[in-house]
Amino acid sequence: MSTPALAPCLTVVRPGLFATIQDLGRFGHQELGMPVAGALDPIALRLANALVGNPPGTAGVEIALLGPALKVEADGVRVAVVGPMALSLERDGQSPQPLESHRSHTLARGDVLKLGAVTGAAVAYLTVAGGFALEPFLGSLSIYVRAGIGPLGGKPLGDGTRLPLNRNDAPPGADMELPEPPDYGGGPVRVVLGPQDDRFTAEAVETFLSATYRVGKDADRMGLRLDGPTLAHTGSADIPSDGLVTGSIQVPGNGQPILLLNDHQTAGGYAKIATVISADLPRVGRLSPGGALSFRAVTVEEAEAIRRRQEQTIAAWVRAIRPVRPAGGVDLEALYAENLVSGVVDIVNGNGDILNQEQMCGRAP
Repeated sequence: MSTPALAPCLTVVRPGLFATIQDLGRFGHQELGMPVAGALDPIALRLANALVGNPPGTAGVEIALLGPALKVEADGVRVAVVGPMALSLERDGQSPQPLESHRSHTLARGDVLKLGAVTGAAVAYLTVAGGFALEPFLGSLSIYVRAGIGPLGGKPLGDGTRLPLNRNDAPPGADMELPEPPDYGGGPVRVVLGPQDDRFTAEAVETFLSATYRVGKDADRMGLRLDGPTLAHTGSADIPSDGLVTGSIQVPGNGQPILLLNDHQTAGGYAKIATVISADLPRVGRLSPGGALSFRAVTVEEAEAIRRRQEQTIAAWVRAIRPVRPAGGVDLEALYAENLVSGVVDIVNGNGDILNQEQMCGRAP
């Protein structure tokens, strides 16, 4: 009796430090105490999905600090990596060959993709064409580690973890690339003041909007504790518990702000001086301990306009995705776009004489 074939998958042969399955989040259940979770940098996840032809919200692997090594247990698979990280491919027992991020790569059975250190940001993303064959919970594949919620037992990728694939082979067509890594812009993180900015002194609000803070050592998917000038309350820091959103900035009694991220609790009892606008959440989601940030206040109307412009920028990045140029090859698309008819064209005749376009006019071939 023949042994049944194993379902196609990627198998973790080295777990890395902290990698989890994340999509764009588990929305609509916060009244039950269920955090949204989801990708800290949803822009990077969306671009990684675009590189392999997936819908933008398809779940991928969010990689923090140091990535895993994954062995291909399928006839083929197309993967994409977006984010500042080192990666390499080990094939047929040969020495690992470096690969580029911000593009897709087509892998074969037995290949080992080695995802290295994430540098310059807190997270990077890996997606696979067709997505992972995992069971959603409350409409999402996002893993919320603190409560063990989501696929794979709600745990990070570990040694021997199998990531089942929806496809057993790579899709047809060329690998794709982003012309250049996405630039999220710089400057202060934009916030809408409140909802309890009236519980802080005027000097505290001014300090909050003028000082530079740094991400402290207590930083994870739940939030970032910020080190910097203390912010004085007009009275107690405590309020009756009310709802929280990703980007809320709580200030407890010690006066040090806490910027809440995707795995935040759904209610809290500290006054909130401001809320990061949705367009800047990917920027703060990329911050690592020691990273610097400052804040600038905008109105709700300005925040909505900024988000609309950001969506237009993301759409332009997706439209710019192109087939990977062969190493050392000719970019035919760029060549065809050039005007190769006008100007002087030199040619060598049968006697070795160089003839330009003017000398060629009227001559028999």
